[in-house]
Amino acid sequence: MVTMRDVAERAGVSVATVSFVVNDSKPVREETRSRVEEAMRTLGFHRNPVGAALARRGHTRILALLFPTHERPLTPTAVAFFTSASRRAHERGYDLVMWPIGNDAQQVAVLAGTGLVDGVLLMEVQLEDPRVDALRAAGVPFAMIGRTTEPGDIDYVDIDFEATTREAIARLRGLGHTDIAFIAGNEPGYDHAGRTRAEGQYRATIDELGGVPTTIRIDESPAAGRALGERFAREHPGVTGVISLNEHAAAGLLTGLAHGGAEIPHDISVISMSTSAYMAEMGEPRLTYMRAPGTELGEWGVDALLERILSPAHPPQQRLLACEYVPGDTLARARPAAGGG
Repeated sequence: MVTMRDVAERAGVSVATVSFVVNDSKPVREETRSRVEEAMRTLGFHRNPVGAALARRGHTRILALLFPTHERPLTPTAVAFFTSASRRAHERGYDLVMWPIGNDAQQVAVLAGTGLVDGVLLMEVQLEDPRVDALRAAGVPFAMIGRTTEPGDIDYVDIDFEATTREAIARLRGLGHTDIAFIAGNEPGYDHAGRTRAEGQYRATIDELGGVPTTIRIDESPAAGRALGERFAREHPGVTGVISLNEHAAAGLLTGLAHGGAEIPHDISVISMSTSAYMAEMGEPRLTYMRAPGTELGEWGVDALLERILSPAHPPQQRLLACEYVPGDTLARARPAAGGG
C-alpha cells in the first residue's frame, strides 16, 4: 500500500506537506502542490475523502493522546491515565483516541497537519521533548501529562515526584532504615522527566541526611527485577531499604530477593513508587506502594486541554499531585546492625 511517506520521498517534500495537500488543510505553493499531486498519480496514491472532510471542518471533537509505545512499555498505571482521560472527554462531548506513535517530531507534525483532531495530550514527557516544538510549530492546542524542564506557558498536570520521593524516604527512615537504594528503569537515550526528577530528589535528600546514595538502573521487566534481586545481597550488603520506580520490575524484584535468601520485609523493606493496585497485588508479599494518581491526572489533563481549546487566552493550568501511600506487607523496621545488641 502506498503511503504519504512514499509520496513525500518521490516529491522531495516533507510528509507534513503531503498531508496538507491531501487534506487541503493548509496552503501550499502551487509548484509544490503540483509536484506532490504528480507523485500521487505516479504511485497510485488515493485520497481518503473522510479524512479530508474532517480536516476541512475545523472542529472534529476528537482529542488524541500520544503515547510513545516504541520507547515506553504500557503498564496498568498508564492504562489508568487512558481510561480516565477517555471518560472525561466523553463527559464533555469529545472522543479521545490513543495514538501509539514513537517519540518522533515528524510523526507528530503529520498528525497535527491532518486536522483530524482538535487537540493533543502528551504522555511520557521527556525533559527536552521534541514533540512539544512540533506541536507549537503546527499551532495545535496541546497539554502535557508530565512536564519538560522549562514548561513555561504550557498546560500540564503531573505527579509531584519530588514530594512522593521525599515521603517514600521518610517512611523508610521512620522505620530505622539509613542505607536506602533507589531502583529505576533503564531506557538509553530516553530522559524520562519523572524518573529524572525522582532520582534527583532521592540523591539530594540522602545527601542532606548524610547518607550515601545508591542508584540502580535496570530494564523494565519482571526478569530484570528478578535477576537484580538474586544478586542484590552480594552487591549491596548494607542496604536494608529499597525504593523502586520501575513498575514492571517490582514483582520480579521481590521474587529474586527471596531466591537470593532475603526475607521480605525483615531483611529488606521495599516500597514501590508510582504504582497501581493491580501491580502491587502481583508481588509476594503484597507490595507497599505509592499509588500513581492516574485517574485524577487523566481527568485533569483533558480539562486543561479543553480549556486551551475553548479559551485560548486563559492562563495555563499547571497542577501537581503526589502519589498516595498505600500500606502493604513489604515494610518493617530495619534489622539490627551486625554485632549489635
